[in-house]
Amino acid sequence: MSEICNKNFMKIVALIPGTLEEQIFFFPTLDALKQAYPNAEIDVVVEPRAKSIYRLSKSVQDTIPFDFQANSSPADWANLLGVLRDRYYDIGVTLTQSSTSGLLLWLAGTPVRLGFAPFSKLFLTSTVPYKPDQYRPQVYHDLLSGLGITTPAPNLAITLSRKDLDWAEAEQKRLGLAGGGYVLLYDNGAAYPTASWQTIIQDFQQKQPGLPLVLLRDSGNGDWANELAQAFPKLVVTRPEDAGLMAAIVAGANLMLGTVGLPVQLAIALNVYTLALLGPESPSTLLPSNEKFVGLAAPDGKWASLTPETVLQKVWGG
Repeated sequence: MSEICNKNFMKIVALIPGTLEEQIFFFPTLDALKQAYPNAEIDVVVEPRAKSIYRLSKSVQDTIPFDFQANSSPADWANLLGVLRDRYYDIGVTLTQSSTSGLLLWLAGTPVRLGFAPFSKLFLTSTVPYKPDQYRPQVYHDLLSGLGITTPAPNLAITLSRKDLDWAEAEQKRLGLAGGGYVLLYDNGAAYPTASWQTIIQDFQQKQPGLPLVLLRDSGNGDWANELAQAFPKLVVTRPEDAGLMAAIVAGANLMLGTVGLPVQLAIALNVYTLALLGPESPSTLLPSNEKFVGLAAPDGKWASLTPETVLQKVWGG
């Protein structure tokens, strides 16, 4: 392995199933690989729906779409094996919790194969313990200890394209925001009670009537956005069509206030002040230790117990 890792040029592939949020948690690991091997080409194998987020990564060369779900046929796996063989990767990293991906990398002839123990241990050359109680990007970054990389995970970071920024500027003009800043509100699908959101919005409008409140709508929270927009006519709604556009509109916010999900992680990556609402999740696993990013967890794991008064106290610094 030392001979491979000392090569001036190498090819690396990472197999990353999961949501857009899971993809962005892996960005620091990809950045650490690029820092350690600046001449390396790094490709990722991801769910088709997650492919677009990689235009926000400065470290990834190419994305290979693959459906990791159970409905993938043997022919699909054979096609992916063919791609991996043709590209001949020096290092393979897998986040999957089954032996299939480890076997795939072994069959493809990838010399260095990294993953979590006890998952895929049979076919991997190096494994690390899976420690889910850590901050999620650090969980994934631990995989690199198999390459002798033991430094802490880099900060979560993304790169915005000029095209996305131009769209965000036009969208802000359409919404009447005119560069004055705004608070972005997000719920990942009616997780937090609507009545609590209404109390929060009323308080914002009373204390800061000139500060625009923008509802961030995606494919899963249309009912939430519509209900609040009908109740508060002064609210404006934006619906970016992909992760790049979403990131660009997040970048212009003074504050991101929302339940945990992709928009919150984008705000963290863009260094936007963030107040994240959590149900049973631990803030330490989803948010970095930084005073700009605050997580409020429901005391008993139930959303209703996280009162709007508690949220507002944190917003206004009481």
